Amino acid sequence: MSYCVNCGVKLEDSLERCPLCNTPVINPNEITHTRSVPPFPKEKGQVEVVKRKDLAILLSVSLTTTSLVCALLNLLVFSGSLWSLYVIGACLLIWVLTFPAVVYIKMPIYISLLCDGLAIALYQYMISFNTASHDWFFGLALPITALFTAAAILFAFLYRKVSSSFLMTGLYFFLELAMVCVGLELLIEHYFQDPGHLTWSAIVLAICTVIVILLVTILSRSRLRNAVRRRLHF
Repeated sequence: MSYCVNCGVKLEDSLERCPLCNTPVINPNEITHTRSVPPFPKEKGQVEVVKRKDLAILLSVSLTTTSLVCALLNLLVFSGSLWSLYVIGACLLIWVLTFPAVVYIKMPIYISLLCDGLAIALYQYMISFNTASHDWFFGLALPITALFTAAAILFAFLYRKVSSSFLMTGLYFFLELAMVCVGLELLIEHYFQDPGHLTWSAIVLAICTVIVILLVTILSRSRLRNAVRRRLHF
């Protein structure tokens, strides 16, 4: 015994339509299920990852094109000053700083830091063409750049070759901070031909000396060193 899907009246097995509402009689066992196409594909696609080599080529082409366009504008249109050297130097600096990271060149960190310092010095030299003389570059900018580059290389050497612990890293940092600040003030005084006693760098030196002595004390006492490490969770 079946029932009408529309009005619910009982139907005889031989009926093809409901006698009450004339709805066709549907036998669920005789329904054939056809496989329908899903509205969305089941396979999950993925956008192809940009290769680092292609990204490096795009970066190089973009920076080179920018430099050439600015150089031509400076040469043919706006020729009042060498303003294009600012853009060319900035593009060169960006390329030196980002290219090894983009292509994952396995370059020693010391060589990488040296190249960064040379790129910064070259950019400063380009800027000096728009000034009255090159004295500020050779007398101040270049020595300061060399000082910071040497400090960065020394820090990397100590961190990689001596010890990379948290306390030792702090010791390296404050030692080099004192040295850099003292050297910076001496270079500035030498450039302005005003040699004298230390002023602001002496304050930094005094603070760093206190911190360095504290760190050396902690590092020399194993029990104190372990207590500090447990409390600082490192």
